[in-house]
Amino acid sequence: MKQPIGRTAAPALEDVRIRPYGVTDHDRLVRMSDRLSGSSLYTRFFSGTPRIPDYYVAAMDRLDHWDRDALVALVGGEMVGIAEYVRDAREPFRAEIAVLVADPWQRRGLGSRLIGYLTHLAARRGITEFGADVILTNRDALLFIRHGWPAARSRMEEGAARFRLPLRS
Repeated sequence: MKQPIGRTAAPALEDVRIRPYGVTDHDRLVRMSDRLSGSSLYTRFFSGTPRIPDYYVAAMDRLDHWDRDALVALVGGEMVGIAEYVRDAREPFRAEIAVLVADPWQRRGLGSRLIGYLTHLAARRGITEFGADVILTNRDALLFIRHGWPAARSRMEEGAARFRLPLRS
């Protein structure tokens, strides 16, 4: 369908480029804070931070792309999502997973796409199970897990649901 003159279409999921987090992404990650609500930051970092925390940005700059890796979603050169895993040193077949999607891109399938690519990447590296902590107010994440892993069970830990999510082979 043609757009009226003077109007541009909002970017679609097909316009998103997904790739590994790289050395040039530091500033993009910092700027992504501008597209995140306090609620989104709280559900990801479990604290009332006004921006993506400095410790997290520094950790992303130290990825080894094996035991700790991240994929980013970009639109027009700006970061609109990031998904990461961190391998468990005691149980190397397990990794913790976390996802952060800019508010305008939530509920559009971007988080699912990032997790799908990250799952494939982790499985190729010998990871067979993800762990995920989800704060109970994050209904979208809880529904996503229930849909993607219907048999998954959780236990309560410090106000969050703790999931063990087997990867499909």
